[in-house]
Amino acid sequence: MSGSLRARFVILVVLSLALIVLDLKWSSMHQTRSYLSLLITPLQWLVDTPAQVADELSDVLVDRSQLTDENRRLRQEALLLKQRVLQVSALTAENVRLRELLNGRQRLEQDVFLTELIGVNPDPFQHQIILNRGSEDHAYVGQAVLDSGGIMGQVVEVSHYTSRAMLITDSRHAIPVEVNRNGFRSIALGNGSVNQLELVHIPDTADIREGDLLVSSGLGGRFPRGYPVAKVVSVQRDPGEPFALVKAQPSAMLNKSRHILLVDMPPQADVLPVTPVPVHGEKVKPKPEEFESPESAGE
Repeated sequence: MSGSLRARFVILVVLSLALIVLDLKWSSMHQTRSYLSLLITPLQWLVDTPAQVADELSDVLVDRSQLTDENRRLRQEALLLKQRVLQVSALTAENVRLRELLNGRQRLEQDVFLTELIGVNPDPFQHQIILNRGSEDHAYVGQAVLDSGGIMGQVVEVSHYTSRAMLITDSRHAIPVEVNRNGFRSIALGNGSVNQLELVHIPDTADIREGDLLVSSGLGGRFPRGYPVAKVVSVQRDPGEPFALVKAQPSAMLNKSRHILLVDMPPQADVLPVTPVPVHGEKVKPKPEEFESPESAGE
């Protein structure tokens, strides 16, 4: 150790001892120490600021990540819970009509898989959406698609990681339904309007009225039974005409839903409809007799 360093060390030791003695013997030293602490407070705050900022940023990032995960989980749980109660009204009406049949067949719940909408077909004459589940995720052609409001449509094309679904409002789609109030069965056809379905071949004397809830009948095995499909908004009966013109509004939010459920209910038969070909961009609605199965739909 050089002489200058040794001298500095001795001076610092003596100064430290002197300060210790003054702090013990001189009462005014407490006030002096408080003044000194006040002077170095800004320096301490400046030195501690980076650590505090780092801690706060870490807390913000962690909290945001946790909140994002929790919100995603809660949305999924809410959608699954809504799916569980979709059949309540249908079950209530069925129990009223069949409560004396104690040995009726037990209704089974279907497995569902949560998926997300990632694209929409830009063609105005094709009501189709693209989902982020494909054959690798066990999606298959004919799989029913629904949201928290009711049935949206069915899968018509599957690739490895994505699938394409046709909405029930597509002019090529048909779904068998029944009036929840009395069990009257019919077929709901898409007419190319995103907010409207049409019921075909409804006898003029049929017991169907505005406000009736239409649920899936389950005929054909393509769609699960008892899920809301649409609500009747118009019933026109013309004198002399054998059939009434019935229009309904879909229960599902076809142009709003992003989180969607796929029902794991394999179709009973792989039957595709005979699809009419539009001429010069004109929308053509298929006739009911052209469908080999009322629940089948294809491109």
